[in-house]
Amino acid sequence: LTNYHVPQGVGDIVMIQSDHTGAVDILSAELETADLLGEQRKAQPPPLAAPSMWTTEKMKEFKAKIGKEKSGRMVVKRGEVVTVRVPTHPDGKCICWEFATDDYDIGFGVYFDWTTVTSTAITVHVSESSDEEDEEEDEEIEGLSPVGDVERGSKSYLRNRYGEILPVYRRNSHREVQAGSHEYPGEGIYLLKFDNSYSLLRNKTLFFHVYYTS
Repeated sequence: LTNYHVPQGVGDIVMIQSDHTGAVDILSAELETADLLGEQRKAQPPPLAAPSMWTTEKMKEFKAKIGKEKSGRMVVKRGEVVTVRVPTHPDGKCICWEFATDDYDIGFGVYFDWTTVTSTAITVHVSESSDEEDEEEDEEIEGLSPVGDVERGSKSYLRNRYGEILPVYRRNSHREVQAGSHEYPGEGIYLLKFDNSYSLLRNKTLFFHVYYTS
């Protein structure tokens, strides 16, 4: 940019001259700033309330019950991140979850995708690492905000379309059943993330139950 005059007040202008053609564009600083701020506000989702969290010591009973369900038990391999996608249901107002693991802990966090729900089916996505998951989501959404890691209490990135309800953090799910609930903030998809990307050697056997209430 050859010429760029910083606006000092209402009515000032921004002049931008091209190095290649010499053409000059004159912009209203007031209107341009308002437009940019307006677009930025539209891109930011509303804040999300904190979830209710609790634990129970009935590990054997929970594992015995959930282990009988076809989709209630799975193995999260070393270095993997499993994301359970749970759409909001028109008959429900609140999502609830319970989970436990055998022998070792696992990272867990909850996010919300502000998107239109086209199906109420619960789906499971497996990625080989949190980095791979980030790259796949980057293809859909631009604009990244670094927020930490599993050890310090969060995922690698958050997008404008996604809101954080509970940061990914290692939970003692091998000692107590981890449970929680969250009231729907609106239409969208909950992302329950079970993160074993920090483990180089151990697979984790996961027992989990997800449901909604009215």
